[in-house]
Amino acid sequence: MSRLWYGKKGRRHQPINHKYTLITTREDINSKQVTPVKAELESESFRPNLSDPSELLLPDQIEKLTKHLPPRTIGYPWTLVYGTGKHGTSLKTLYRTMTGLDTPVLMVIKDSDGQVFGALASEPFKVSDGFYGTGETFVFTFCPEFEVFKWTGDNMFFIKGDMDSLAFGGGGGEFALWLDGDLYHGRSHSCKTFGNHTLSKKEDFFIQDIEIWAFE
Repeated sequence: MSRLWYGKKGRRHQPINHKYTLITTREDINSKQVTPVKAELESESFRPNLSDPSELLLPDQIEKLTKHLPPRTIGYPWTLVYGTGKHGTSLKTLYRTMTGLDTPVLMVIKDSDGQVFGALASEPFKVSDGFYGTGETFVFTFCPEFEVFKWTGDNMFFIKGDMDSLAFGGGGGEFALWLDGDLYHGRSHSCKTFGNHTLSKKEDFFIQDIEIWAFE
């Protein structure tokens, strides 16, 4: 039932109904959309194109690694240049697949315990009399959580390779990562070059698979 009210001169007036309209501006809409869209774009920006599906890395692990790669690798697709499933387990063959490359390379190892870890080398692997590489080199592990160990500046023992072994890091007589010539047995230890802890669950491990990716 509507109620009437009277003004000072006795005139009747209809009740006043207040209605409010919510005005939404384009800026409001954009502000609500920008956060999820930005997050999605940032996520996609860390997803490189791979020449082949990785058998060792999950998509989220690839994204995490990409964020730590040298700037000169960003924007380039990942090219699988060596895999034990395709090329067998031979350090000699591994060196052969590096011929002609001019790019950092990412080595990913999966051991018999199912743990994944490895190293980013600032240049392709080769037989050398001493250590080579630059401070772009780092080691990493997903055992049990993702960690990256970059150059501490303590020494320049980045990479060393011969026909019998391939090693990363040094200082105090221990390597951050060492692989034998058959790519069957490996060892990981803390070292001064990267200030890392053991990358694998155990210092001595057996290699199940290896992938090496170039950026070109």
